[in-house]
Amino acid sequence: MIFRCRAASSQITDRAGKFVPYACRVPKEQPPRPEPLDPPMLPFALAGMAAWAVAGLVLLLLRDRLVEAGHENWLWTCLAGFLWGFPGLAVMMRHDANRRRRRAGH
Repeated sequence: MIFRCRAASSQITDRAGKFVPYACRVPKEQPPRPEPLDPPMLPFALAGMAAWAVAGLVLLLLRDRLVEAGHENWLWTCLAGFLWGFPGLAVMMRHDANRRRRRAGH
């Protein structure tokens, strides 16, 4: 369906000449933009570390099955994920401190 806009009436017609309810012109005043989300990030880092720890503990309980299947490296993956959470935790703590500073300046 191809539309034609009649500039004088701000109405659009289709090929048959029927009016299609659609405004041609965009209003000059736009609604104000919402502020971007800036949530505290520390809970996300802690949740990620907790998820790796829980996964590691569950796999530790199933260690015999993992060894039989040749997947004992999954335990090391969980340990690595948990340990890599500490640098992430430090970065998120810094982020949240800067976030508090930014909000105090407003």
